[in-house]
Parts: sequence; structure tokens; C-alpha cells
Amino acid sequence: WTELSLAMSMEQHDCPLCREYLRDPVSIPCGHTFCSVCIKTYWDHADHTGTYSCPHCKVTYNKRPAPRRSQTLTRTSERVRTSEPSPPAPPAPDYNYAGPQDVPCDICTGRKYKAVKSCLMCLASYCERHLKAHFENTTFKRHKLVDEIGHLDRQICPQHQKGLELYCRTDQMCICVLCTVKEHKGHDMVSAETERVEKQNLLSTTQAEIQQRIQDRVKQMEELKHAVDALKTSAQRALAESEKLFGDMLRSIERMQAEMSKLISSNKRAALTQAEGHLERLEQEVADLKKRDSELTHLSRTEDHIHFIQSFHTLCEQTEAEELPNVTVNPYFSFGAVTKTVSEMKVHLNEFTNEEMVKVTKTVNKMPFCQLENRKKRRTMKSNEIGLNSAPSLQPRQRGEFLKYACQLTLDPNTAYRQLYLSRGNRKAALKRDTQPYTDHSQRFDCLPQVLCKEPLSGGCYYWEVEWSGEGASIGVAYKGMKRSGYGDSCRIGYNKKSWSLFCSDSSYSPRHDKDPVEISAPYCSRIGVFLDHSAGTLSFYSVSDTMSLIHRFKATFNEPIYAGFWVWYESAVTICQL
Repeated sequence: WTELSLAMSMEQHDCPLCREYLRDPVSIPCGHTFCSVCIKTYWDHADHTGTYSCPHCKVTYNKRPAPRRSQTLTRTSERVRTSEPSPPAPPAPDYNYAGPQDVPCDICTGRKYKAVKSCLMCLASYCERHLKAHFENTTFKRHKLVDEIGHLDRQICPQHQKGLELYCRTDQMCICVLCTVKEHKGHDMVSAETERVEKQNLLSTTQAEIQQRIQDRVKQMEELKHAVDALKTSAQRALAESEKLFGDMLRSIERMQAEMSKLISSNKRAALTQAEGHLERLEQEVADLKKRDSELTHLSRTEDHIHFIQSFHTLCEQTEAEELPNVTVNPYFSFGAVTKTVSEMKVHLNEFTNEEMVKVTKTVNKMPFCQLENRKKRRTMKSNEIGLNSAPSLQPRQRGEFLKYACQLTLDPNTAYRQLYLSRGNRKAALKRDTQPYTDHSQRFDCLPQVLCKEPLSGGCYYWEVEWSGEGASIGVAYKGMKRSGYGDSCRIGYNKKSWSLFCSDSSYSPRHDKDPVEISAPYCSRIGVFLDHSAGTLSFYSVSDTMSLIHRFKATFNEPIYAGFWVWYESAVTICQL
């Protein structure tokens, strides 16, 4: 009898919703008892309808009842549970619990299990244990179960609190049945299932495109990996060959140094040997002359007239018969010519290597290793919309962007100060102490060491680079009408309204326009990039590197063509680089 009574009690005290022992049992007005959390969850999902029914007998209530806790059932349920002879079930493995990326069961209390299905009617997600009611209770037979999904509130129309069943193609949104009455009346509407079929076809097409892009990207990755390996090999080979070639050049320079030292030493020894021979002979001749002078003195003091007369002719004839050689020393003899030659070799070598480095750097920089192609469609510009040196929408930043606007400039000898020496195809100017054989010209600067370029710059963007060396130089631009004669500010680049300049020294930079100096402290750079946007009225100076560091930018209104110009100090030089 005890076992039969226990079995009946267990069957009597199962929750009709979860089919488990009653937990915190509560009863509703019709007399049926449920777990407190089960009936609460069941009626929470019915709140949007306003109609509440008993899950067991289907009695309907217009107002949500307040379940009443039953102390008797609670004690009975606890007693039945504690009288269970079998040991408690082992805890479920951790992988059954919901993690951060899983959809949790809405019925579980405490640590929640992972949901396996979601009900679109209840708008809740259930684990395997709490899903049993949807398969065993006829109340849930018509409910639609789908794979677990999160954010079930998105399945409800926010305006009518009804499930979303239709799709409005006019407004491109999911709607409920009540939305068709007013808000979407007359719109092109289909069932969500019909729209899903069409979207599924588009999805298949998109997925096929994505898979094709994956294949293309994988192929590009393989090509890029092979190219990277080839790049590493090529770079390593170039480094090794460069080190060998530079080593050969260093040994060649050392050999020339040894030959030059040998030449100096041999000429020094020959000159010293010749000089020592002359000195020895001169010393001997001086000794002989002193001996004769002593004999003549002794003769002049003798009182024997006959001896005097007889010796006089002999001594005088010997003195007159021997003509002493004259040794002439060249006052200009020195090894300064050697030093000058080596110095010129150094200058030519530096110029040559700088030019070659610029060429190779330009060549290497213009060979991109890989590029990203923008596949978006762009508006095709008409041919008349594209002009030479057209102005960029933004200031360039990388050196490669500046080089798109590179222009070739040459110095105008007709404007050069007479002590400015022009070389390298009129691209280099250096201040010398000797006057150059320039012809008279009205455009020449007659008092200041300045020179302008031949090419007028107007109506576009231009870029050029200048190498400077020495104690100081000014790099700038000027109108053609700037005054050329005299020492005044009206003649000097940057000191008047018709010119702009950047003075460069080894410690600072000084931008000038109309006698307005601005001292700028910046790292020393011997190569200055100048970017002129004539139309926009900007003149910018940069320290040349891969990223191009801005030194100063003038903002002006250029109402006529301007010319690049330079002011050069003693022992200084400027060179317009070939780009």
C-alpha cells in the first residue's frame, strides 16, 4: 500500500506543463496546479492577446488570474521527492549549459540549459526537457517550432503585438496581419514564405559569388605568397651583389688613394734628391769661393810687389774662368694641384652618385609590389574634364603622389648674378669669388647672389625638388616683374610682395614674404620638395622622404605666372633635382 500510495502521489503531483515534480506549486481558479515558473511563463506569452486559459482544461479568463500558493501541495511534493529511493541524477555535462554564444532556455531557472528549439507562437526558446510539453500536450500541437533563435521579440509587430507573418515589398519590411488594414493598405504584400523563396534564390546567387570570391582570394593569396618569397630572394641577392660591388668600388678608391700617395711620395723624393744635389754643389762652390777670397785677401796684404804681380793674374784668371750655375726655385711649386684634383673628383663622385641614387630610387619607387584595385564603379570623366597638372582635391601626402606633378626646371643664365657659377646643364648654382663671363642683360641680378628659372608656372600644380649644401640658401618663387638692380628688399626673394621664399640653414628654416620672417625649428634636411598649386594659391615646402614632412605652407592669390628662384650664399650651392 505504501508503494502504491507513493506512485499515485507522484503522478498526482506532476506539473501538466513541464511533466516534472511540482516546484513551488500554485493553483489557479479552475483548481489545476502547476509549477509557479511554468504557469507564469505560459501566461507571460499570452499577455499580448489579453486572453488567459488553463493549459489543462482550457477554461478561459479575461483577466490574468493570480495563482495561489498551496502549502499542502508544497509539503507533499517535497515529501514525495525526499522519499524517492533512487539516487539523484548526476549533473548534466557542462556542454548542455548555455554559453555566451548559445540561446538559453527561457524556462530554466538558475543556470540555464541550451535551447534546442524556439516556438514562434509562445515566443520562447526551450531546452530538451522543457520542450516535451510541445510534443505531449495537445494545446501546443499547432505551435510552430524552429531551430533555436535569439531575439524572439523581433518576431512580434511592435505596433499591434501580433506575430509577423507577411512581407511588404513596397516598404521592404515584415508586417503582421493587422498592418494590412491601415498602415500597409494597398501595398504589394506576400507571405513571408513566398518572399523567403525569392530571397533564398538571391542568397544562393550571393553565396555562389562569395564562394567564387573566396577562390579568387585564395588564388591571390597563393600568388602573393609566391611573390613575397621571390621578393625576399631578390632582395637578398641584391643586397649581396650591392655589398660586393660597393666593396669593389671601395677597393678601387683605396687603390687610387695608394697610387696618389705613391705619386706624391715619388715626386717628393725626386724633388728632394735634386734639391739636395744642388745644395751640395752650392755648398762646395761657396767653400771654394771663400778659399779664393781668403787668398785674395792675403795677396792684397803682401809687401812683395813682384809676388803680388805674379799671383794676381793667376788668381783673377781662375775666378773669371769659372762661371757659377744659377739655381732658380719655382715659388709656385706645391702639391695643391693634387688636392684640388682629388677634391674635384670627390665633388663629381658625389654628384654622380646622388644622381644615380635618385634615378634608382625613382625607378624602384615606381614599381609597386602589389596594388589594391577598387572594384566599385566610378563616373567616367570626359576628356575635356581632364587637364594637364589638374589640381588635386586634397594635398598629396606620399612622395609618389607628389611626383605625379613633377616638372623639369632649368636656371636662366640671363638672370644669374655674375659670381654665380651655373653647371650640370644649368641645374646647379654655386657662389664663386671669380666673376663669370656673362653678357649684359636687363633681367640680371646685379647686386644679390640670385637666379631665376626659365619656365613660367601658371594655372595648375607643379612639384620640384632642390638639393642644397653649405652655410645657407633660399628656395622660393617670384613674379617676373620683381626688381633686379640694387641691394634693397624689393630685389631680394622673399622680402617683398612679389616673391616668397624659404631660407634653409643647418639649424632652422625661415619662411619669408614681404619681410615677414617666421623661425621654424625642424630636423635638418638637404633635400627640399616644393609643391605649387597655382590655381588654389598654395606654395608648400617639404622635407623630402617617403612620408614628406611639411615645413611651411604659404597661402596667396597668384594673379600671374611665377618663376622658381634661388638665393645662394658663399661656400653654398643649390641643385634642381631631375625627377
